[in-house]
Amino acid sequence: MMRNYFKTAVRILSRQKVLALINVSGLSIGIGCFCLFLLYAIHEFSYDRFHLKADRIFRVAEVSKNDAGKERGTAGLYMPLGPAMKKDFPDVESFARFNGYGRYLVRADHSVFNEPVAFADPELFSIFSFRILSGNPADPLRDPHSIVLTRQKAIALFGSADPVGKTLEIKIDTGYEPFRISAIAEDIPTNSSIGFDILGSFEFLAATNDRKDGVNSWRFTYGDETYVLLKNGSRLNKQPERMTEFRSRYVPEVTATKVKPAMRNATTFELRPLRESHTSTEIDVGEGYTTDPKNIWILIGISSAILLIACINFTTLAIGRSAGRAKEVGIRKVIGGHRKQLAIQFLTESLLLSVISTGLGFLLANLLLPLFNRLCGRDLRFSFTQFPELLWMLAGLMLLVGIVAGSYPALILSGFRPVEVLKSKIRLGGSNLFTRSLVTVQFLLSIGLIISTLVIFRQLEFMRSKNLGFDKEHVIVVRAGLADPQRIYAVFEHRLESHSEVMGVASSSFGLGKGNGEMNDRYFFHSKEFFPIVYPIDPEYLPVMGMQLVAGRNFDSHILTDSSESVVVNEELAAEYIAAHPADAVGQQLVEGVMDTGKRKTIIGVVKDFNFEPLTRKVRPQLFTMIGHGEMDNPSDFFVRIRPGDPGTTLAHIKKDWDVLEPGIPFRYSFLDEDLDHFYDSEKRWSRIVGWAGGISIFLACLGLFGLAALAVVNRTQEIGIRKVLGASIPSIVLLISRNFLQLVLVAIVLAAPLAWYFMHKWLDGYAYRIPIGWEVFAITGFVALCIALLTVGMQAIRAGAANPVKTLRVE
Repeated sequence: MMRNYFKTAVRILSRQKVLALINVSGLSIGIGCFCLFLLYAIHEFSYDRFHLKADRIFRVAEVSKNDAGKERGTAGLYMPLGPAMKKDFPDVESFARFNGYGRYLVRADHSVFNEPVAFADPELFSIFSFRILSGNPADPLRDPHSIVLTRQKAIALFGSADPVGKTLEIKIDTGYEPFRISAIAEDIPTNSSIGFDILGSFEFLAATNDRKDGVNSWRFTYGDETYVLLKNGSRLNKQPERMTEFRSRYVPEVTATKVKPAMRNATTFELRPLRESHTSTEIDVGEGYTTDPKNIWILIGISSAILLIACINFTTLAIGRSAGRAKEVGIRKVIGGHRKQLAIQFLTESLLLSVISTGLGFLLANLLLPLFNRLCGRDLRFSFTQFPELLWMLAGLMLLVGIVAGSYPALILSGFRPVEVLKSKIRLGGSNLFTRSLVTVQFLLSIGLIISTLVIFRQLEFMRSKNLGFDKEHVIVVRAGLADPQRIYAVFEHRLESHSEVMGVASSSFGLGKGNGEMNDRYFFHSKEFFPIVYPIDPEYLPVMGMQLVAGRNFDSHILTDSSESVVVNEELAAEYIAAHPADAVGQQLVEGVMDTGKRKTIIGVVKDFNFEPLTRKVRPQLFTMIGHGEMDNPSDFFVRIRPGDPGTTLAHIKKDWDVLEPGIPFRYSFLDEDLDHFYDSEKRWSRIVGWAGGISIFLACLGLFGLAALAVVNRTQEIGIRKVLGASIPSIVLLISRNFLQLVLVAIVLAAPLAWYFMHKWLDGYAYRIPIGWEVFAITGFVALCIALLTVGMQAIRAGAANPVKTLRVE
């Protein structure tokens, strides 16, 4: 019996080639898009599950709650944290510290490379399930001068997948240090929170000049993440009071000062499950990235909307072509066919189309995967080994689409009464409320996506063009961290200022924009404790960057005490902690570090607030210190302001000067405006993804509208012929055919506008600085949607209106 259903389905679909093509193409596009978003969601939710001990691995975070109860924290914590937890908690079986955010000059086989190098404790390989391919599998990092490479990095550096025993040199401070390659690891999976290509020993990192002061210090942080492996049965992660007491023991300054009792427990250590690390957006992880699970579900919702539009196409076209199948149903019933048999026949046709569409959609998804990877910033692959759930999800999707798309047409078509269908045609008309509702839903979803795209684009443009409080244009940032910036800066500055295109040069210990570090430190004003962002700068920094002083003065290199006893603060810090008026803050003293024994710093100036972080955040308290000669505030970034115009010649001069001073170190630079734009890479990806989704949804909706219009023209062939004979013009026929469809689009616009406004208003709430959603967004979208719908339906209507009425009236 099933074989007969299948043969009949193939025969019917072969007779309706155009409608079958529309259905298959629409479903294929919808399924292909859904497959891509499904792969993305599976990838993001599968982070770190390949570790055998994942359920016992936790990352330590320092978390604070504001007055509203909102949590914010960081995973880059103190160097002695891991050893202290191992000593104080019997629950901790092992710990490993990891730092993977530094770039170094690496020398291999007499070639020099600029590579990211990570460092970790030896226990990393016993806690995590990173596979060792060759070398020492048990303890590859026990020797401080040992190094582990991934397979691909070993090939890139040495041309061999097994260079175990060879020497790799890394530039540390001013010289190269030799490291012996102790092991080769399998390439790290893309769904791993910890990633590395070159991994050194944390013991070596802790002994470097920049780190040795922080080995036993609970004041400095360097971005080190601490992971602990709890013993079986431990509930330490469920006992916050133990973690709070542990922090107060080692960071006593918080409770030793005159802080409000309610604030004493506002900051604590927490153990966050490893599997949740990638989706914990409230925890900062340096240059690593996290994914908001809400955004993943939004993407799944968008792809489901596209798939739903494709399924609606199938349903509406199946109902529309009921006119051609009505006599078939009537004859089948007259000769003894049962409704159940007819329903199975129509469902078989739907499932057959679903199988074909799923195959083509999966093929389309594979072809579009490189483009999608660029859109979402990932390196995804359809791997049934890495993501075994993909197989049954695709099979379930194929079955679900076939049933959802075909169930209603099967029930409708199989329910026709033989006497009625053999007397007249079933026509697509206004009485078909379900069909009209489906068409409206299609355009409602499409218009909602288009409105969302326009709002995202406008917010993105607003963030790019907003005055940040300084001049970000025409500034070249020279990355000098791999050189000896303290030694070369004065000479480099002098050489650059001799070029007429250079307007000014400044230096800082940190850059601006995404991927650049920042430093917090503890300060007190009387009994008020706060943790401002600290930027060590030179006296030229503020004028070169175009920042404005609203009170006081700038640093002066001729005043010796400025480098050790003076600070410049921003308006936000002055207003929140010091005085209501900036001028009243000048001359006030702050205490750095510990309340009673810390260094005293005098506020010499107040700078106008500027946005040094993405516009999702309001300006935070910030404090400038003057670069001295300490190890914590060496210059690492040089800021060169150039004249407007083509920067090519100026860059060539800067590179030439750099090569003279540091011939063995690559010249690395960026443009400040581009660095700041990287804050909004996520928004750029969102705008592209939602834009493509909106375009595809409009295309699919129009594809279905095109098919329905074609069926409507066929059903009204005689009527159109008679109207033409009676003198009807082509525009009047176009209006006749288009009117009902345009009404549906208008209803969709009216329904989509408030829904889109609500959801985009909620999305904009995540930005401290945002645009208003103006009426013009809805007007433009509605006008475009009406034009597209009119064009789609009008093509069919014009063809019908232009047909010879003599031939038209002979159709029957």
